Amino acid sequence: MNHCPQALTLTRQIMQELSATAGIQPTRLAIPVGISNHHLHLSLADMETLFGYGATLTRMKAVKQPGQFAADQTVTLHGPKGDIAGVRVLGPLRTTTQIEISIADSFVLGVKAPVRMSGELQESAGIEILGPRGRVQAKRGTIVAWRHLHISPQQAAQHKLSDGMEIDIEAAGPRGGIMRHVRVRVSEDAVLELHIDREEANGFGLHNGDIVHRWQQAC
Repeated sequence: MNHCPQALTLTRQIMQELSATAGIQPTRLAIPVGISNHHLHLSLADMETLFGYGATLTRMKAVKQPGQFAADQTVTLHGPKGDIAGVRVLGPLRTTTQIEISIADSFVLGVKAPVRMSGELQESAGIEILGPRGRVQAKRGTIVAWRHLHISPQQAAQHKLSDGMEIDIEAAGPRGGIMRHVRVRVSEDAVLELHIDREEANGFGLHNGDIVHRWQQAC
């Protein structure tokens, strides 16, 4: 069994006693949950193939991260085993088309989508996308999104986090537990939010806006 070094244990005990005496509680990073359903991001070329030349995305509602939105437009994903209709397009347009599905979706479609961070599309799965004006055979770009934390540089510095590092997140409640390998994404305009897909949310009994915390094992 591993034990903390005696000096570290003593220091921690002294700090806890001083904090208690001063009425100060250690700060924990409280993180709102954002749950994603399957969706996709389109390039301009694929947008025009699916919806017609000159077509533009029309905003349905904003999402929490600045500048991003859910569009009115939806498509159908067609795989070797089945289809998923009504898949929402998220804006704005990107340079490369990216399709984000769940593991259960991959079984329905019959594709082997790897768990990846956004933009990491090398050797990812292909899929056919059907729109009202055409179809696109994407040779790659289909992934299962890696659970990740959006955070600003100021908050990241305050909590000693850096872009690309992995942390553990604790969810409370009757189905709560520890989420391992949560990737940190630091960006200047980020709004603090944990992004997980609907399967992960259901597994931990979480809803949009619920609060989770960074988990650090005590000695």
